[in-house]
Amino acid sequence: MNYSKHNITGVTSDGRHFIVNPLSGNADILDPAWMDDFTSGRWKHKDDYAAKGYIVDPAVEAVRYEKAYREFIASRANDEVQLFFVPWYACNFACTYCYQDQYTNPSQTLSTGVVDAFFNYVENNFAGRKKYITIFGGEPLLDGPAARASIGGIIDRAKTAELDIAVVTNGYTLSSYVPLLSGARLREVQVTLDGMRETHDARRPLKNGGSSFDRVVAGIDDALAAGMTVNLRVVVDAENIGELPALAQFAKDRGWTALKHFKTQLGRNYELHHCQSERSKLFSRLSLYSRLAEMIPDNPVILDFHKPAFSIAKFLFENGELPQPLFDSCPACKTEWAFDYTGTIYSCTANVGKKGEELGTFFPDVTHDAAAIAHWQQRDVTSIDACGNCALQLACGGGCGAVAENSSGSINSPDCRPVDKLIGLGLATYFHKAE
Repeated sequence: MNYSKHNITGVTSDGRHFIVNPLSGNADILDPAWMDDFTSGRWKHKDDYAAKGYIVDPAVEAVRYEKAYREFIASRANDEVQLFFVPWYACNFACTYCYQDQYTNPSQTLSTGVVDAFFNYVENNFAGRKKYITIFGGEPLLDGPAARASIGGIIDRAKTAELDIAVVTNGYTLSSYVPLLSGARLREVQVTLDGMRETHDARRPLKNGGSSFDRVVAGIDDALAAGMTVNLRVVVDAENIGELPALAQFAKDRGWTALKHFKTQLGRNYELHHCQSERSKLFSRLSLYSRLAEMIPDNPVILDFHKPAFSIAKFLFENGELPQPLFDSCPACKTEWAFDYTGTIYSCTANVGKKGEELGTFFPDVTHDAAAIAHWQQRDVTSIDACGNCALQLACGGGCGAVAENSSGSINSPDCRPVDKLIGLGLATYFHKAE
């Protein structure tokens, strides 16, 4: 018997030892005596360790791994597909961290022919799959009759096709779009708010330099009042992390956090596609979650607003079990595709609109770069050499292919997640030490 290749061990931020094995589906916080026994190899509790898959016959574990991999692939084939559609890349904001700001895309108007071709492509190429459409940008909810007519046309076509839609918007015109969106098969509206007024306005100003905070807040209020699900996103870096408690309290005082149709997410601000001017303010994944773990005990209102994942720690806390082994965390060309108003197909939202990342067209003709698509579809921990002997692979899944490509030039390189350290932070946050 050997130690499992998939044991993730570490120390929580409050000093306890843990062991997690995503392949066997077991996790334990071990007292020092048990941890000493486990690491010593003498194994007084050998039967307990074997029952939980912490020590294994390597040949048996290899069979278990292959079985779990087949189950993962089969399950993903039935997963819902998210289809992003970009009606234009134009935007009324001048966000300081926009990753699309160096893209050069045609300023042509979205045509009904492109919309028709998109829905025909979806019907023909995703037949039998569960799917929904997310309207993306740029900023999709621009003001003006032409933009409203175009968004209305997409909503009508989605209803005819019996497809749900979601919208990713900066929220500035959301109030005025509520009547139009109320007639859609709307799943959710994602809106970004980066802090209180002064901070948000400095990071997400209008292109003319004007304030956006009050209009965004009003849009959230109006969407929630109309019964729409709002997914509030905060893009976090060292510049605004200190405002998270105030923003959480603001959302709570406004009644948002008490609503079942209000959700939140924290988006880490990071370099994508080109260097940011102030990279020193960017958090690594670990430094962000370390900062959150430090802040939460003194600011419990944060957990009323958002419960950080800390890799798989939150899932374990909320479900009493581990998630299934994660052989792939990059949805590109598997459960996510992106399309834009030029008739071009891309792998995902991180690459949509970026020159050199085109995978084909749906208008005026349907074409596919089969080799490039296959390259994305084959990416998982079994195709990334660096993942092969990594104990973290089944909780990390190889990370984001677009980020990996941006940093190394190859999608078959890992975007590593410090899973062991994140779990340690999360266990301390959610599984409190006995007094």
